[in-house]
Amino acid sequence: MNGTFFDIGLGLGLATACGLRPYLPALLSGALGSAAVLGVGFRGGRFHFLQSGWWLLAVGVVLAATYLAQLRIGTERFDAVASGVIAAQALAVGALLFAGTLAAHRDAWWPGLAAGAAAALLARGAVIPLIRGARSRLPDRAAREALTVYVDAASLALAGLVALLHPLGYLAPLPLAWLLVGARRRAGAKYAGLRIMRR
Repeated sequence: MNGTFFDIGLGLGLATACGLRPYLPALLSGALGSAAVLGVGFRGGRFHFLQSGWWLLAVGVVLAATYLAQLRIGTERFDAVASGVIAAQALAVGALLFAGTLAAHRDAWWPGLAAGAAAALLARGAVIPLIRGARSRLPDRAAREALTVYVDAASLALAGLVALLHPLGYLAPLPLAWLLVGARRRAGAKYAGLRIMRR
């Protein structure tokens, strides 16, 4: 039971980190799994590819491509074109990392698919509106583009903390859920105010 508790915490934390941005958590967990350190691993079974060289190379290439595309076409156009793609990648990678963590320790892996996607969706839903709001207030293009670096750094930091101390994964979604609920309340109050003004 103790092992399962830690496995769920690790998977939940990694999936939440993927909701911020999926690339660096995937690279970190794959590298740690390949080195078999900190209890992170995907050896055996259908999720072994998460620590394989071709997977890590593919993730690195996609990460570099997103930065190059953002620099080339600008943050606003990139968000309009690629936001849905990155969201799908975040949910997919979060689901795979959670399921792979459970499978590596011989737990039932299939609940990790749904839980990992849900955790990534929660994180993305909480953070993306904040990022867009911050970008809209920044007049400098370089500063707007730098926000992507900060989000990548935050996703890496969260994944690293959870890898070091797996139970932190249970806490990771809580502040994001609080942000999401607060944002929805503010949006509801704003629309209520607009309806009153129209009357």
